[in-house]
Amino acid sequence: MGKEVIAVDLGGSNLRVALIRNNKIINLIKKKTQKTKEGILGDMSDSISELINRNVKGVGIASPGPLKNGIIINPPNIPFKNFNMKRYFQNKFKIRAEVDNDANCVALAESKFGAGRGKKNFFILTLGTGIGGGVVIMGEVYKSKDIGTELGNIYLTRDKTFEQLVGGKAISKITKEYLGEELNLSELMEINNAKSRKLLDEITEYYAQGIGSLINIFDPEIVVLAGGMREAGDRFLNIIRKKVKKYVTLPGHYNIVWSKLEEPGILGAGLLID
Repeated sequence: MGKEVIAVDLGGSNLRVALIRNNKIINLIKKKTQKTKEGILGDMSDSISELINRNVKGVGIASPGPLKNGIIINPPNIPFKNFNMKRYFQNKFKIRAEVDNDANCVALAESKFGAGRGKKNFFILTLGTGIGGGVVIMGEVYKSKDIGTELGNIYLTRDKTFEQLVGGKAISKITKEYLGEELNLSELMEINNAKSRKLLDEITEYYAQGIGSLINIFDPEIVVLAGGMREAGDRFLNIIRKKVKKYVTLPGHYNIVWSKLEEPGILGAGLLID
C-alpha cells in the first residue's frame, strides 16, 4: 500500500486537502477559504474526515505564517491568533499532526520534486493573497530558531512591505481604486489601456525590487515563484526577469522560474509526515 498521509494547504483564498500515497496526490478536495476561524476549522475537519482511513500515518498542514511549534501566531490573511493548530488536529483525530509555514512546504516540495531539485541554494516566493517565502541553504529548508523567513515582510518603501504593496489582496485594492474594479494580476494583464499599463508597470517594478533585493541577500542558484499568480504566465515572468537586473548587484548567475508543480503546498505538507 505504501505511506499514506493527509496533506492540507490552507491559503488566504483557497483551502486544499488531499490524500497522498507515496508522494502522489490520490484525491484532492478544494474549497474557498471561509472568513471565520470556526468555518475554516469545520471545512478542514470535514475534508480530513472524508479522506482519512486506517492507513493514514498523519496530517501535514501548510499554513500562512508567522507560526512556531504548530501555533499560528498572527497571519494577516486568515483569522487565527495564537492558535495551536497542531494540538487541535492531534486531539480531534487522535493522529500525528505537523504544521509548518506554507512557503517552507513549497520550498521543501521544490527541493525534492521541482525546479530546486539538485540545487543547494535557492528561495521560493508564494505569490497569492499575500507573499510568503521559503529558503533552501545547502540543500536544507532553512528554519530559524524562532519564526523568520517572512520574505514578504521586507520593506520596499518607508512604510509598506513587499506584501502590502503587491500581494494579491493589495492588487485587488489598487485596481479597485485606479480602474474601478477589483482585478487579480492575470486580469490586469489582459487589459490594454494607458491606466492599466501604468499600473502594471508600477506593480512589476515593486516585484523586481523585492526579488532583486532577496537575490542580493541569498545569492541563489534559482528563484522559484509559486502560488495563484502563476496564472499571469510567461509575459509577467519575462517582465520581472528584465526589470530585476537593475536591482541585482551580484555577479552570479541565477534564473527566475515559475513552479512546475501543480500543488507544491500540498506535496510539501505531505512531506512533513515522515
